[in-house]
Amino acid sequence: MSDRAPQLQSPPAPPTPLGEGPRTFVRAFRQADAEEFTARARESVDLHAPWLPLPRDAEAYAAYAGRLIEDPARAGHLVCAADDGAIAGFININNIVHGAFRCGALGYGAFAHAAGRGLMGEGLGLVLAHAFGPLGLHRLEANIQPGNTRSLCLVRRAGFRREGYSPEFLHIDGAWRGHERWAITSEMVSEAMAGDAPAADAW
Repeated sequence: MSDRAPQLQSPPAPPTPLGEGPRTFVRAFRQADAEEFTARARESVDLHAPWLPLPRDAEAYAAYAGRLIEDPARAGHLVCAADDGAIAGFININNIVHGAFRCGALGYGAFAHAAGRGLMGEGLGLVLAHAFGPLGLHRLEANIQPGNTRSLCLVRRAGFRREGYSPEFLHIDGAWRGHERWAITSEMVSEAMAGDAPAADAW
């Protein structure tokens, strides 16, 4: 009979924040987030329709998160509540191009339990700091359908400028949809972050 004590496995280390604020922090996607993310996506179908189809099962999440984790042209950020670490939403940077362009395109969404609390506004500020700092980008773009008032409010509050309108820009919900084009550059961030906090009814 062995006197050796059983070896206990240490719990996994908590994810490292990429940025922290008073009410939120942002961190990278993990495959281990599948259960929480897909549950939140299922709870938020009415909030996202018809703007944003999200993975609602483990298989779809594995493919979705895998692209964000493995593709160097993407950077996924989960916005989490500072008090309990629960996922409030996500802000992804897609189509990242370096060199002389140094630009990426934003895709984002809040989950229903966190909507209207201003968490996404703070989270976006953290993502901007990360994008224009460690990621080395100069410009971020957001393409938004005109009827998506929450998304428009979010970027407007963050200091993005409207640069135009692109008809039939993306194929969403069975049709080609026109989008407003909004953008922000690293030079604009200091002024944007000095503005007011997001409105109570915004993300």
